[in-house]
Amino acid sequence: MAEQKHNRLIHEKSPYLLQHATNPVDWYPWGDEAFKKAIKEDKPVFLSIGYSTCHWCHVMEKESFEDAVVAEILNQNFIPVKVDREERPDVDSIYMAVCQMIAGSGGWPLTVVIKPDKKPFFAGTYFPKESRHGRMGLIDLLNKIISLWHERRSEIDASANQITEALNETPQPANGVNPGLEDFHAAYSQFESRFDPAHGGFGSSPKFPSPHNLIFLLRYFVLTGEPKALEMAEKTLISMRLGGIYDHLGNGFHRYSTDEEWRLPHFEKMLYDQAMLMYAYSSAYKIAGDNFYKEVISEIFQYINTDLLSTEGGWYSAEDADSDGEEGKFYVWAYDELKEYFEEDFENFREIFFVDERGNFVDRIRGGFTGENVIYLSEPLELTIRRLGKPAEWVAEKVDGYKTRLLEERSKRVRPHLDDKILADWNGLMIAALAFAGRTTKEPVYIKSAENTVKFIEKSMVMNGVLYHRYRQQNTAIPAFLDDLAFYSFGLIELYKTTFDSNYLALSLKYAHTLIDGFLDKKSGGFYLTSSTAEKLPARWKDVYDGAIPSGNSVALNVMNSLYHFTGEPMFLEMSAEIIDAFSGNIKKAPFAHSFFLSSMESLLFPAYELVIAGERSILK
Repeated sequence: MAEQKHNRLIHEKSPYLLQHATNPVDWYPWGDEAFKKAIKEDKPVFLSIGYSTCHWCHVMEKESFEDAVVAEILNQNFIPVKVDREERPDVDSIYMAVCQMIAGSGGWPLTVVIKPDKKPFFAGTYFPKESRHGRMGLIDLLNKIISLWHERRSEIDASANQITEALNETPQPANGVNPGLEDFHAAYSQFESRFDPAHGGFGSSPKFPSPHNLIFLLRYFVLTGEPKALEMAEKTLISMRLGGIYDHLGNGFHRYSTDEEWRLPHFEKMLYDQAMLMYAYSSAYKIAGDNFYKEVISEIFQYINTDLLSTEGGWYSAEDADSDGEEGKFYVWAYDELKEYFEEDFENFREIFFVDERGNFVDRIRGGFTGENVIYLSEPLELTIRRLGKPAEWVAEKVDGYKTRLLEERSKRVRPHLDDKILADWNGLMIAALAFAGRTTKEPVYIKSAENTVKFIEKSMVMNGVLYHRYRQQNTAIPAFLDDLAFYSFGLIELYKTTFDSNYLALSLKYAHTLIDGFLDKKSGGFYLTSSTAEKLPARWKDVYDGAIPSGNSVALNVMNSLYHFTGEPMFLEMSAEIIDAFSGNIKKAPFAHSFFLSSMESLLFPAYELVIAGERSILK
């Protein structure tokens, strides 16, 4: 057997880069070697950005990057560079902004062509190998760029300079008018206008959990007493847990739903979704006291503890949507397969989980019903009990038995790929969620788990007092970004609020000062994604949009406000004011797109009270 050839990515730690280490494309990791070669050979850089659990990244790899014809074009005419977006969010954020600027939308895989000086002149997302149905294929695209590079270089230079100038435009404050209560109420009104009363969530398909939006609505209810805010949040939280976006057998939430009913998920599972959803369900439990939410918190914890916890104490990043070469294959079931498993009890099973011979979902990509079934519940269990006219104990026993049987069968399948890198920012969110869940439910196991994660980070991801972004297989690398410092500080504050252990507050203060010293935009306010000593890119990025997760600046605002109240240090209040002023234009333009930012302004928009309990500790006990 011939020895398999490897490219330079074989020496990397990123699971995503390692997935491409045997491609015939002569990939370089992002770094000086690639750009020095591009300068020396006067070639454009073909930059491909993705992540290891990305379905369309896998598709583009199989179609194009494993193809000898594509590889030859890339190797001869470009310097091909691969980037893991989760390892290098600084690189990803810059070039994703370029893609959105040029194409009007973004996504992964992200395909960018840049000059040897890192200035971009073309960006898109997924490209099929061959042109089809009016969509340009990768081969035609590459040949067109080669022609432009040699024949119309001045136009490329002008375009790259223009794009770079646009990237460096500073967000403008709202003429000295900062966000206020009117924007808090406007965000609520915008969510109300987009709410789907039938299925929960906002808008149509696809639907994302966006837990920070639900957290905002729950806070809005507490602060204003508006019942509709609680109704929207609860309807969404309940519908998501019942739907196929939730893994009813192994627990945990999938990335998003491709339909408006939360039925058919995009099957990857991300650590940050588990963290933010745990925080949202904890918020709902604190307000409503419904044990349904408490059970969901417990189930999420079971999932992460079983499938995402490293032996060293940190949390792994994600599980793939694909297994055995197909998206969702691990999770879906054929009708005849289910009939075989449950035999004479199959009718009862079908009455509860609504499986169908033609399949119980419509696949909008493949078109129509597929013959496959997702395990989900279309109604709360008490309604199923009423509908079936059976005793509650009988129904509960049946459901548990069915799940156990299917989980046993599923364990025989090829599991999705696990991205086993550990990221400081996502672990910071998990610490916050566990600490808040422990405080809310009075379950010490969550608090202990949060404390163990802090111990892991301080032992394995902090070197010489400096926090690092990524850890994998005893390798710590990449100095912390804004999100690492902000999210970890947020987690430490939540842990301090839960345990009153001043060591966690001291650590949060330490990392907050690191943010202020190295990341602050001293001219315009707010924090950059990268530190002042980081690698120079075409722009130094500063963002506030609360997308899949809250932005680093939104969480930093939360941290600064919290530290001001805990310490009384005016500097933290000044930092809050600077952040708010820097992004006032963004917030006032689209309040609902900055829900965590507005939640973080709560203590500034509404009266804040301080309670001091003084006395001997023994008496206070």
